[in-house]
Amino acid sequence: MPADPLHSAGNRQRSTTSQPPSGSGASAIEVRRSARRRRTVSAYREGDRTVVLIPARMSEAEEKRWVTVMLKKLAAQESKRVLGDAELAERAQRLSDQYFGGRARPASVRWVTNQNTRWGSCTPAEGSIRLSHRLQGMPEYVVDYVLCHELAHLLVPGHGPRFWRLLEAYPRTERARGYLEGVVAADRLPHGPGARDE
Repeated sequence: MPADPLHSAGNRQRSTTSQPPSGSGASAIEVRRSARRRRTVSAYREGDRTVVLIPARMSEAEEKRWVTVMLKKLAAQESKRVLGDAELAERAQRLSDQYFGGRARPASVRWVTNQNTRWGSCTPAEGSIRLSHRLQGMPEYVVDYVLCHELAHLLVPGHGPRFWRLLEAYPRTERARGYLEGVVAADRLPHGPGARDE
């Protein structure tokens, strides 16, 4: 059996996969150690897992610390990144393929600025999906949830049991709904130093 080039003696590389810290937004973390890597640490998303690249001789305590640092760094970068309409449409297609077997096929997916009371809307007859601009800057799993919600409406109108069963395919449904409920609750809090209950 031929040697695995990633794990050959000249390039000692070890990989471990673990569950992420709660609240990180990632579903799994893979830490890859490399003898070639001396001091630098980097991380990127690969599907719904996060890959963290570290030097081989780093201690377990340093590894834990750097995983936490890199998860925060990635989350901060993602929260600043705004997808354009074309990227949003591509993302919707990938989500449809992944969670609905490609059956939800939107004709258009775009950001709109006139939706201040809902996160997204869909017109099944036209196959159009609109997402509120207020979602821009929120974690990707939240945007993905809203996209999945609207994609599910292309297949099942209304919010009956069949709709919710279909949406259960998206694994972060509950977390994303909790996030959005928190945003709504925070918006209802009094703002400013003079805003107090009398």
